[in-house]
Amino acid sequence: MKIDTPARPRPRGRPREFDELKALDQAMLVFWRLGYEGASVADLTGAMGITAPSLYAAFGSKEGLYRRVLERYQTGPGAYTWTALTEEPTARGAIERVLRESARVFTRRKHPHGCMISTAVLRCAEAHQPVADLVASLRTSAVELFRERIARGIEAGELPPGTDASAMARYHGAILQGMSVQAQDGASEAELLGLVDVAMRAWGGGAGRPRAR
Repeated sequence: MKIDTPARPRPRGRPREFDELKALDQAMLVFWRLGYEGASVADLTGAMGITAPSLYAAFGSKEGLYRRVLERYQTGPGAYTWTALTEEPTARGAIERVLRESARVFTRRKHPHGCMISTAVLRCAEAHQPVADLVASLRTSAVELFRERIARGIEAGELPPGTDASAMARYHGAILQGMSVQAQDGASEAELLGLVDVAMRAWGGGAGRPRAR
């Protein structure tokens, strides 16, 4: 899903003296670790190595920065989902690859555990509701991608004609979001892969095997 962002303010005065992509990556880690409301402007500028006026000049607001960070996440750490859904020749293979790669990504040591979007802004102050609505729409879009891929699998004869693609998509979306929570709570990659094995039994024929790395 493409995020609609407000028009970016034109820079005034001296040109920016920071690498915007590197700054976004640093802001991503702060938002990922602390959440939208938990991340203060001071936290963000300290990690990005810029001043508050520079942040506002470049991104307009904290919300504007968060929107850019979500875009960056979708084309960076979160891009594997789209790749798996488009590369795998079968619906089952695509969904299983997403879940297995999630088990690996969610437990990496080099960034905060879990998914930045799956468990982001579930509850917030009323003033931040537009941000919560945005993240909710991204989660809904992910489930819709699952549904579309499963529906194509039904059309291809991989699953019985009466299979409920929407229900299966929501089921696997719930598994993915649950894996994110459990990773944040300390679950290991192996433990999450065990969960994937159980989840894949919904497709029949037993659980799949972990892919070779």
